[in-house]
Amino acid sequence: MKKLFKWAFVAFLAITVVACSNDDDNNPTNPDSSDFTITNILQSNSDYTSLVAALNRAGLTGALDGVEERTLFAPTNAAFEQFLNDNGFPSLEEVPVDVLTETLLNHVVNGSAFSTDLTTGYLNSLASFGDTGFNLSLFVDLSSGIRVNGVSSVVVANADVEASNGVIHQVDAVIGIPTVVTQATANPDFSVLVEALVAGSTNGVDYVALLSGTEGSPFTVFAPTNDAFAGLLEALGLDSLDQIPVDLLQTVLNYHVIAASNVRAGDLSEGAEVTTFQGEDILITLDGGPGIIDATGIKANIIATDVQSSNGIVHAIDKVILPQEAIDVVNPTIAGLAMMNADLSILVDALGRAGLVDTLNDRNAEFTVFAPTNTAFLAFLDSLGLDSLDDVPVDVLTQVLLNHVLTGTALSTDLSTGYVSSLATFGGEDNLSMYISTADGVRINGVSSVAAADQTAANGVVHVVDAVIGLPTVVTFATADPTFETLVAALTREDQPDFAGILSTPNGTEPAPFTVFAPTNDAFGDLLAELGLGGLGDLDTATLTATLNYHVIGGANVREEDLSSGDVGTLGGNITINAAAATITDPNGRVINIVVTNVQAANGVVHVINRVILPPL
Repeated sequence: MKKLFKWAFVAFLAITVVACSNDDDNNPTNPDSSDFTITNILQSNSDYTSLVAALNRAGLTGALDGVEERTLFAPTNAAFEQFLNDNGFPSLEEVPVDVLTETLLNHVVNGSAFSTDLTTGYLNSLASFGDTGFNLSLFVDLSSGIRVNGVSSVVVANADVEASNGVIHQVDAVIGIPTVVTQATANPDFSVLVEALVAGSTNGVDYVALLSGTEGSPFTVFAPTNDAFAGLLEALGLDSLDQIPVDLLQTVLNYHVIAASNVRAGDLSEGAEVTTFQGEDILITLDGGPGIIDATGIKANIIATDVQSSNGIVHAIDKVILPQEAIDVVNPTIAGLAMMNADLSILVDALGRAGLVDTLNDRNAEFTVFAPTNTAFLAFLDSLGLDSLDDVPVDVLTQVLLNHVLTGTALSTDLSTGYVSSLATFGGEDNLSMYISTADGVRINGVSSVAAADQTAANGVVHVVDAVIGLPTVVTFATADPTFETLVAALTREDQPDFAGILSTPNGTEPAPFTVFAPTNDAFGDLLAELGLGGLGDLDTATLTATLNYHVIGGANVREEDLSSGDVGTLGGNITINAAAATITDPNGRVINIVVTNVQAANGVVHVINRVILPPL
């Protein structure tokens, strides 16, 4: 009797579900629907008879009837009818079982993802790439409703049908097995890439057909985003893809494809060289995140990986990569190279604000540019307590940027330890100095190191650096140049005034500007021997203070060409200059040679001397 009652209750409940389904336009959204599995709900809804039949034929009913939670994008009968018509199948029975199985699995995602859980981006379906076990990707776009792979939309009224083992979203089209073209067309961030593929499909080449098919597959496609293409067009001074010659466009597109290989992110290795469909190699780098080094030497960052399709895989990149064949035609300027590098976008903005883009676009001049990355600029702004470039006065920003530029082309092999002149100026006339050290890589002014060298351009070369090279003070050069280590130790000795702070005073504020006669380490060594002292610490406080003051002229930027013979007042007292002989005589009659001149800072000038100037002894 109990058994009979149980079966009667189940039968009644099933009838009730069907009745409620029919009453609610075939959408079982009543509170009891969550007591049923996904399979139960589908079987009870007349709008899913084709889907149920397909699941039965593929042997997948059990996959949606267990305890594992699933999200099902469920095509309606009308969706299946359209799918059969589009693919030339008279009925479901004519669809090969393996194709039907993978198509159905491409509608299923592990876990319960309600519409409020979905975000624009990629999900993995239960369909797989061949027999690899790599799940195919689904692109969910929430920009207008919920759209999957650009072909199927969730019917809003029939979304979020909760089951005991997951959730059902009714969709208006079958989500076919994706190709790499599907992944490109589904994601609006690749819309310009799609335009490029269409524009390049001529002269016997059909990229859409090629990348939708199996011949030559699997393909690995490095897909530039819309922003990447915008950067390329800006760098080339073009308004649209139509202005790029078709043969050049094809060369560039071919460089983004690896044929006969499904290279996943886990397969990438540092320093690997991979031959592209175009014929030239690209270099894989993992330093600072996965990326590609092309013939420009500029890294393209891989910003989304493993978008898997049935005939290959897509990785999104933030830069259009260029082979040497294309560079020989394009021959970008320094400004152009910067515009093509997403890591230099803040530099490009800064150049625009300072009106320097045209300068670095000039093909009739040659420059060497030390180019700070976005991270470097953000750190620079943070150090100043500023929120954006807009907070930096334009005149200051202009000088800071010019302080990263040298005239002429200086490859890394041309650089040597010593001083060069940047295009920044003191008082609008005298170029600021830059101290380059090649002792360990290439380091500038002791604050910025070259991270990626020798990116050649039509009008020079770019070296990417890891920090903004701020406008130097006289202290900057003292600390950057190891020749002055003992001088720095003397200036910063605990018993001394805050010489470093004083000598960092900005130009225009007393006692700046300064003229500093800077003794070398050897000069200090000779002084200690002359005085019979064992070390700098043996020099008494007052004598050291007076000695250091004798090396500084306050309120004047006295360059070599401005030196005149006679007595000159320093912060300590008078010294005697012999301009013709380039010597200094101190109060003790000791003669000091000026051995290097005009190391120009933003708040003064430094001249290097070979002996320490002493106060009266």
